Amino acid sequence: MKQIAIIDDDVYIGDMLDELLRREGYGVLRAYSGTEALLLLSGQRPDLVLLDLMLPGLGGEEVLPHLAGIPTIVLSARADVGDKVRLLLGGAADYLTKPFDTRELLARIAVQLRGGPAAPQLLRYKGLSMDTAARTVAAEGGVIRLTRTEYAILKLLMQNPRQVVTKSQLLDHISADTPDCVECSLKVHVSNLRKKLRDAGAGDCIESVWGIGFKLAE
Repeated sequence: MKQIAIIDDDVYIGDMLDELLRREGYGVLRAYSGTEALLLLSGQRPDLVLLDLMLPGLGGEEVLPHLAGIPTIVLSARADVGDKVRLLLGGAADYLTKPFDTRELLARIAVQLRGGPAAPQLLRYKGLSMDTAARTVAAEGGVIRLTRTEYAILKLLMQNPRQVVTKSQLLDHISADTPDCVECSLKVHVSNLRKKLRDAGAGDCIESVWGIGFKLAE
């Protein structure tokens, strides 16, 4: 089953799209803000994203670069040609102006999904690169062998490079896939991850924010 992520803070539109897509046989993921979308995508990779631009906090245009490799259809009330051109050149696969005909939306989704598998998503931070499709991490010293938990922690940090990721956010978004990571062991996993990154020549990449969580070093 193809998975489609709806990133829109308008509950009415989101619910309408949710019902429409499920009726057509798609699986649906939901996020109501840009930050929530990044956290959602840190643990799951949809086949396509429907992205609103006017999101609270982190806007749709700021989210778009994080969706590299995932076909993204922008749904927006902005009808200006300049906006459309800028977003299409910036990585959007398609742009549909609100209000839209659901039949047209379904047709555009079908066109994007029949194009074959999406290209691997590459995340980069300084000397680090992560291929989320192959689940590999590399630095100047070559491939870094990480445990499943270490990989999940680093992925969430790399998807939120300028933000502090709280301990509760880390646990909420990785514990389902990494049951060995609980609050009392989180520091140990982060410490082991730091050592592996240093040994691979990536330096001290992860900073602790006392009493809150962790972030990538500036």
